[in-house]
Amino acid sequence: MQDLTGKHAIVTGGGTGIGLAIAQVLAGVGADVTITGRRMDVLEKAAEGHAKLHPLQMDVSDEASVNNGVGAARAAHGPLTICVANAGIAEGRTVPKTSLEFWRKTMAINLDGAFMTIRACLPDMEESAWGRVIGISSIAGVRGLKGAGAYSASKHGLIGLIRTLSEDYARSHLTFNAICPGYVDTPIVSRNIDIIKGITGASDEDALKMMTSENRHKRLIDPSEVAAAALWLCLPGGDSVNGQTIEIAGGQV
Repeated sequence: MQDLTGKHAIVTGGGTGIGLAIAQVLAGVGADVTITGRRMDVLEKAAEGHAKLHPLQMDVSDEASVNNGVGAARAAHGPLTICVANAGIAEGRTVPKTSLEFWRKTMAINLDGAFMTIRACLPDMEESAWGRVIGISSIAGVRGLKGAGAYSASKHGLIGLIRTLSEDYARSHLTFNAICPGYVDTPIVSRNIDIIKGITGASDEDALKMMTSENRHKRLIDPSEVAAAALWLCLPGGDSVNGQTIEIAGGQV
């Protein structure tokens, strides 16, 4: 039965794209869902008309913001037993063109942010003796992505964190999994089109083809496809799925 009534989830980067799609499906089966991000106006717009979506401003790259944000979510809606570490940035740069500043910014958001958010939620899960942690990685975290060293490293690191936690809690009722999408039809793709055009001079169509060619079925993935996988992991049918990388890329990666 699809019912998460009484569960409280937090979805970082929950105001748009994959994060919002996941938040909506979790709320659709009864969970209270705190959606976080840095822009409160975006979060409030996303939550309009959805009684189960609760906007919360939080910067995942800042430890105090994460700890205070999780504390505020807990105080408002109860213990957090579902954590979706989704917030991230995706910008490609070759290693020779990657500054230390850019490297550290990518790690701070994509990897440190996931670590701090998950860490802040774990006490609630341990006390509840039930929990679901989902890290939104990428096919770049499975096989690497040409011209995106920092991004690929951060997503590999997230998978390593998820796998370690799955071992740490293997005999509990907590599960830890990573979802690894290919190119998804989100605002990030639109921004990447502009970046590719600026670097290569390609047309919109050609820039889009450069990304869709990385998906085996040669089309963008809909955010709802990623959200469906996340929901499955949170429902009883996903109880024995732990420490896995679930690749959503239209074929073998």
